[in-house]
Amino acid sequence: MIFSLRARTATIRRLAAFAALGFWVISGPAHSQQTDTAEASGSEASGSEASGSEAIAAPTVVMQFTTGVENREPVDQVTFVENDIQKIYLFSDLRRLTGQTVTHRWTYKGQTMAEIAFQVRGPRWRVWSSKDLHLDWLGDWTVEIVSQDGEVFAAETFTYSAATE
Repeated sequence: MIFSLRARTATIRRLAAFAALGFWVISGPAHSQQTDTAEASGSEASGSEASGSEAIAAPTVVMQFTTGVENREPVDQVTFVENDIQKIYLFSDLRRLTGQTVTHRWTYKGQTMAEIAFQVRGPRWRVWSSKDLHLDWLGDWTVEIVSQDGEVFAAETFTYSAATE
């Protein structure tokens, strides 16, 4: 597949914007835990990978919570959500994980609430999962992105609170 300079430039700008806005851009592995199920979607996206003559780079994971996904992009970034919103998404942009299975593990109060596995089918794979939230599931939620070997690539937390009137 050949990608235009314009597409590569747009991708680089988008990743720089993620980093500037405080999105997690994480390379390499960390630790692990366990989980259950939710809704999921994913897709390959245009991008550019290093040629065979360059050194092999570590996998990269960019992740964020959002209230929706449109055209394979998050519509916003949230870290605090009131319970008048009852569905939240974890969007992730995975690099250099082709052929691996990656899991979004949703945890609440130390209990795994959902575990959604994705098969990564390209050098850049954008994927998201969602969780329907009950009104009384207030507090901190954590989602980990876990490799097929159980290593945690990245983790992020959002707070779900009672709506203010």
